[in-house]
Amino acid sequence: MLTATQTFLDYAKLEELSGLSAPSFAQVEKILAKAKRLKGITTEEAALLLAVQDPAQLSLLLAAAHYIKEEIYGKRLVLFAPLYTGNFCTNDCLYCGFRRSNHSLERKRLTMDEIAQQTSELLKQGHKRILIISGEAGNQSLEYTLEAIQTSYSVREDTARVRRINVEIAPLSVEGFRALKKANIGTYVCFQETYNPELYAMYHPDGPKADYRNRLYVMDRAMEGGIDDVGIGALFGLGNYRYEVLAILEHAHHLEAAFGCGPHTVSVPRIEPAKGAPLSFNPPAPVSDIDFKKLIAVIRISLPYTGIILSTRESPALRKEIFAYGVSQISAGSKTDPGGYSAHKEDNGQFSVGDNRTLEEVISDLIDDGYIPSFCTGCYRRGRVGADFMDLAKPGLIKEFCLPNGLVSFAEYLYDYASPPTRQKGLALIEAMKTTAPAKVAHVLDKALLDTASGERDIYL
Repeated sequence: MLTATQTFLDYAKLEELSGLSAPSFAQVEKILAKAKRLKGITTEEAALLLAVQDPAQLSLLLAAAHYIKEEIYGKRLVLFAPLYTGNFCTNDCLYCGFRRSNHSLERKRLTMDEIAQQTSELLKQGHKRILIISGEAGNQSLEYTLEAIQTSYSVREDTARVRRINVEIAPLSVEGFRALKKANIGTYVCFQETYNPELYAMYHPDGPKADYRNRLYVMDRAMEGGIDDVGIGALFGLGNYRYEVLAILEHAHHLEAAFGCGPHTVSVPRIEPAKGAPLSFNPPAPVSDIDFKKLIAVIRISLPYTGIILSTRESPALRKEIFAYGVSQISAGSKTDPGGYSAHKEDNGQFSVGDNRTLEEVISDLIDDGYIPSFCTGCYRRGRVGADFMDLAKPGLIKEFCLPNGLVSFAEYLYDYASPPTRQKGLALIEAMKTTAPAKVAHVLDKALLDTASGERDIYL
């Protein structure tokens, strides 16, 4: 087994902290009071919050997470969609529908024409941010991905185009990341799946992904290669969720110490059934809805300025509730198979989707709940990324950009894509929300909204 001297993680410490007994009310109240100062908490303090079982303590924890979410992110939720370019894979991950041993899966690698068509379908829905994903295989090389990125960026639907592409592909070398950086990507995403080395070996028996250490240090190589924003995460259901959350926090602290900036996002997927992956139908360490809410709240409290991503794996009802506890980015209208936006096969994806609403249905429900669906990409395009983003976020200055940009990008969606009922209630929400924008940008926001109503597009601060 790996030891603390072989990686940046102290595995004995993680084991100990993930088994702590429930804290007292006094301990919980003290930690939450500290958390509300928006400076984060220690891994040890997070371990105590993860040990909370008492319903009254859990209510305090969720309320604190809601407070922190509102203070930093307000009512904004950033929307994106995944674009799967291929499902060939040399790995044999036991929980994944794309696993090499899944002989029932129809394998496909999109051509560049098909990638352009899929991008066009997403643009027609109103998406502006996409996540390019593929399995790890020789026919889905870095060169293929770089061409896919440029193909997607080149697509136009009237005046609409993709404004930001994030990428989730297998780990690269430093040189590989330098090439990816030149492709003008936003965030590079890669999940450790489980940070427990023994469990990792069990669930990844073969293929390049079986190399635990190579995957653990992928973000070090990415940041060394010039990638400003990285996204980490674990697949919940493989091991003790408390252990995984604490390891995510330690990973974030390691990146902060080594590169001066932690992860831009943390993702929190739970295992969902996938055809051809028997383990996915019976997760070895299932996470209850209550514990899922708790772990999201603890991540929000611990890493207040880091985005938390929630996918369409979860049901609409649970997603609605969890938005309040710290989630800042969501996928919507997602398909998890290559070509899925034009010819979807329900059983041919990487995993089962729990939220099958269209993008407009998601947006309509968000409006009803008082959220601003945001398609903003202003920070990427103004260079407010990595450490520069955090330098603005931590003192609260990022609010001068986020709400105005979110409102304007939402208004653009309403004018160009929404049905009349959705447009009407969405514009009413914008009118109500713009009064909460910082006074110093009120005039600029008013002008941007008027210009958007007049037909100008892609306005951002």
